[in-house]
Amino acid sequence: MLLLQHRSIRKYKKDPVEEDKLQRILTAATRASSSGNMQAYSIIVTSDADIKEALYKPHFEQSMVIEAPLLLTFCADFHRMREWLKISDAPMNFDNFMSFMIASIDAILASQNAALAAEAEGLGICYMGTTLASCAEIGEILGCPKNVVPVVGFSLGYPDESPVLRDRLPLESIVHRERYNDFSETRLKDSYREKEIAGMKRYLSDPELAKRVTESGVENLAQLYTIMKYTRESHLQYSQTVLSYLEQQGFMENI
Repeated sequence: MLLLQHRSIRKYKKDPVEEDKLQRILTAATRASSSGNMQAYSIIVTSDADIKEALYKPHFEQSMVIEAPLLLTFCADFHRMREWLKISDAPMNFDNFMSFMIASIDAILASQNAALAAEAEGLGICYMGTTLASCAEIGEILGCPKNVVPVVGFSLGYPDESPVLRDRLPLESIVHRERYNDFSETRLKDSYREKEIAGMKRYLSDPELAKRVTESGVENLAQLYTIMKYTRESHLQYSQTVLSYLEQQGFMENI
């Protein structure tokens, strides 16, 4: 099954993505489920070298931003809807946090449809969490008007690598029957045992990363995530970036 073969592709061939394939991918995105069928999202396709260069820094200088033929940015978008409401003499709703959440879910669902369609076409993708972390800067570069916020994006092109499948938690750690089943310490350790082994092996296999791990005093994968990769300070900073941009873009009325 194609779904079980997903790999994040960070190295791409220079071959362009054919327009007919791109159109099929984008059409597949629009067939995703959508709240009220409002389709409160927009997709920005970027191929221009100068724009990709501008996006390089806010995407944390990931080489695939420049090297991939295309970048797809999925935005929570109530700008289009609100403009339609205006010309239709309808109340100007959708200027609140719940509206942002609805639009974000729409955008994320559309992005996953596009990702699956791309892989079915023989292309590779790599999601970039930096889209939301740098939403304000990316939104400015991409010319997003009020009520539009970049929430998720990925690089797209023909793979020039074939990485191994990444580890996943066992199904019984993810799926709960009837009600949420909380975790005992033993169950937690069992759930994360294989991920711990595979994750540390992956990080320590890279000499530069291994050096950073040693210097940081990190002893396990949980510490690596919280001390090196996703620090409290960085998440507080990103949280403030997102909240400030939501206010600027008109999604925080009456809060």
